[in-house]
Amino acid sequence: MTTVKANGINLAYDGFGKDEDAPLLLIAGLGTQRIRWTTPFCEELAAKGYRVIRFDNRDTGGSTHFRHCPPLDFGALAASLMAGKRPEVPYTLHDMAADAIGLLDALAIDRAHVVGRSMGGMIAQIMASEYPDRVLSLTSIMSSTGNPALPQAAPDAMAMMMRPAPDPVTDEAGFLSHSLAFARRIAGTGQPFDDAAHRILVLEEVSRAYDPGGTGRQIGAMAVTGDRRPRLTTVTAPTLVIHGAEDPLFPPACGQDTAAAMPNAELLVIDGMGHDLPPALYRQVVEAIDRTARV
Repeated sequence: MTTVKANGINLAYDGFGKDEDAPLLLIAGLGTQRIRWTTPFCEELAAKGYRVIRFDNRDTGGSTHFRHCPPLDFGALAASLMAGKRPEVPYTLHDMAADAIGLLDALAIDRAHVVGRSMGGMIAQIMASEYPDRVLSLTSIMSSTGNPALPQAAPDAMAMMMRPAPDPVTDEAGFLSHSLAFARRIAGTGQPFDDAAHRILVLEEVSRAYDPGGTGRQIGAMAVTGDRRPRLTTVTAPTLVIHGAEDPLFPPACGQDTAAAMPNAELLVIDGMGHDLPPALYRQVVEAIDRTARV
């Protein structure tokens, strides 16, 4: 892991492949760290001829955390949004997109292929619409546009996501039970759920940095960023939208809306895929990213 100064904060990153290969930036989702882009997935992309860079978003992993900010009041946030007011939050997704651009600057990369998952897909969309000269191609995975008319997440899945987890320091078993139950709920039925792999992953994230407040601040960033469709019509980079047919957090209509918002975007809906990226889908997803990058 290496840390660089970008957009006024520290961002932790690592990479795969050759420095001289075409750069490809991976952006993680809500409250998760760069290791959610697993080493085998990154190695498959690198084998296609890319310099793969993954990084921890602000408030996750080894990057700058905003613990000095007060905890997010979700009730007040929802009330402000329902009243048509813009609540005060520490940062927005536009700030997080500027972080990613700052990382490219720090690495002396003029343009990169950009791939984001979930919240990371939203950040990638903003990069493609607001920094078109920096994005070679865009792949948005299991994400959405901020369109308020779209179907909402499954109530039980949303309740599980918003329910506070037990403290892993004092109740590791309870924390694991909570985390694995949620991971099972959002996984698709197309592949068996790998309890052991998920257990290793969440414990590794905890060992690197545990900051539930950071997830709350990222939720605030998503909430105030709003409907991105008007700006997405300006995206000119080759674009791929990948979505799971069984996604309970962003129903398939969210992927359809994302693809419809951007000119000439390709939509790939994967049967049996939920709001996750299991190893059995790596090859299909990598080949689709590569195909888009070579347009």
